[in-house]
Amino acid sequence: MNMKKITTILLTGIILTLSACYPENFNQTTFHPYGPVADRQLDIFWLILAGGVVVFILVEALLIYSAIKYRRKDTEGLPNQVHGNHKLEFIWTAIPAVVVLVFSILSINTLFFAAEVPKDSEGNLGTHVQLQAIGHQWWFEFRYPNPNDESQEVVLANEVYIPVGVPVRIELDSVDVIHSFWVPKLAGKVDMVPKPKDIDGNKDLNHMWFEATEPGVYFGQCTEFCGASHANMRFKVIAVSQPEYDSWLMNQTEPAAEWNDPLVKEGAAVFKSAGCSGCHALKPTAKAGSKGRLGPNLTHLASRTYLAAGLMNNTDDIDTTDINEAYLQENLRAWIADPASIKPGNLMAAQGAVYNDPDRALTESQISALVAYLMTLK
Repeated sequence: MNMKKITTILLTGIILTLSACYPENFNQTTFHPYGPVADRQLDIFWLILAGGVVVFILVEALLIYSAIKYRRKDTEGLPNQVHGNHKLEFIWTAIPAVVVLVFSILSINTLFFAAEVPKDSEGNLGTHVQLQAIGHQWWFEFRYPNPNDESQEVVLANEVYIPVGVPVRIELDSVDVIHSFWVPKLAGKVDMVPKPKDIDGNKDLNHMWFEATEPGVYFGQCTEFCGASHANMRFKVIAVSQPEYDSWLMNQTEPAAEWNDPLVKEGAAVFKSAGCSGCHALKPTAKAGSKGRLGPNLTHLASRTYLAAGLMNNTDDIDTTDINEAYLQENLRAWIADPASIKPGNLMAAQGAVYNDPDRALTESQISALVAYLMTLK
C-alpha cells in the first residue's frame, strides 16, 4: 500500500472520529443532560474516561521509555529478568486494583442514585409523579393514575407529559418481548421485561426515575432489539410547567368531543364496522392493572405530535407540540391506506381484516371518512 492510500485512510478515520465530537445538542445526545440522573451518569462517564486517559498515557509513556532506554544492543546478551520480583508484582497488581475499586464504588453509588426517587428526611419517597410504561411491538403505552378515580388509569401512547422540576418514577413492563426504555437527556436505559403476575396479582417490575430541569421535548426510544421495527419504536417526553401539566392530565381523563358532521359520523361507523375498535380503545381510562388493547389508545389521537411511534411527524418542527392539521390529515391517510409500507411488521397490517381480506378492503371514501373522524379525537 503506497503512502497516498495510507494518508487517505488516516485522514478519513480522523474526520469520522472528530465528527462524533461535534458539540451540537442533538436530540438523543447524552452530552447535554437536562436532569439530575443524566447529570450524575455523565459525571461518572467523564471521570472514568479521564482516569482511563491518565492510565493510558502513563502506561504508554513507561512502555516507550523502557523500549528506548533498555533496547537491546548487538553487543549485549539477554537482559536481567524481573520474574520473582515481589515488590514490582505487588505494585503493578495493587495500583490497578485500587483504581478499579474506586471506579466501582463511584459507579455503584450512581447506580443506586438512578434506581429510586430520592427520599425525604423521614425515609419516604418525596413528591413525585408515578406512571407506568409498557412496551409493545413496536410502540409504547403509558399509564397515569387517574386523578379523579384511584381505581382507574389514564391510558396514552408514545407521548408522555411530565411537570418540570418534579421527579417521575416509572414502572417498566412489557406484553411480548424484552424492550428497553431510554431517554438519553434525562436518564440511562433500563430493560422492560415481560413478567407474570405472582399469586397476589402483582409483578416485580423494573423501575427508574428521572426529572426534567427545563421545559422541552426529550426524545426516547427502545434500545433492546425486539423485532422487525425495533428501530421504529420511539417516544417523546414533553416537560411542561406544573399548571400546564395538571390541565393536560385532567383533559386526558375526558373523552373526545362528539361532532355532528355527517362525514365524521360516517367515519365513526367505519371505525366500528372495519374492526378498528377491536384493537384500539376510544375510552381515555381503563381499570388499574388491566390488560390493554393490542393497539394504541386513540382517544386523543389528533392531539399527538406524531403517529406510528415517531415515524410520521404532525408538527412543523419535531421540537414543538403545535399540531399542523394538514400534516396530521396527510399522515393519517397514508397510514390507514398502507401501514405495512411505513412500519414493517406492524400488527395492524399483519392482523387487520381490511388489509388481509380483499372483500373488506377500505375504499377511498371510507378512508376519507375515517380520517375526518380521527381528526376530531382531541
